[in-house]
Amino acid sequence: MSLGKNLFNARKKRGLSQEEVAQKLGVSRQTISKWELDETLPDICQSKKLANLYGLSLDELIEFDIDVKEIQEVIDRTSDAVSEKIDWTKAWSKKYPILATYQNEVEVQRYATELERLLKDLEKEYGYDELNAFLVLKDILACVWKSYMSF
Repeated sequence: MSLGKNLFNARKKRGLSQEEVAQKLGVSRQTISKWELDETLPDICQSKKLANLYGLSLDELIEFDIDVKEIQEVIDRTSDAVSEKIDWTKAWSKKYPILATYQNEVEVQRYATELERLLKDLEKEYGYDELNAFLVLKDILACVWKSYMSF
């Protein structure tokens, strides 16, 4: 996504008009329009002001993805109590049907035993509690997946 599109999405997410942004930054509405259309770029000082105005870091503004930002906000607002009530397998199986069927095909206990051993190793070797060991193992699996997909 272009910087202009990021600026447009971030402004809209904040519910601001081009005129309002222009006034707060001391520039013309046309300048805001040109930034959002990728005709020109804001300088670094104006970029920092935009990021502050939109409640983002400069890095977040440059890489702003409205879908990712909205998902992150939902995650942040979801309490542990609500999260525990969600059947994540059922929720994700709508997108990935294999999650609803693999239990009938895979020797789950065989893999569960090995994963439990890896979790215990993380707990013992690094002093992680159960949750942190699980999160680390999940993140390692995600890294393996990314590396696997790059081939």
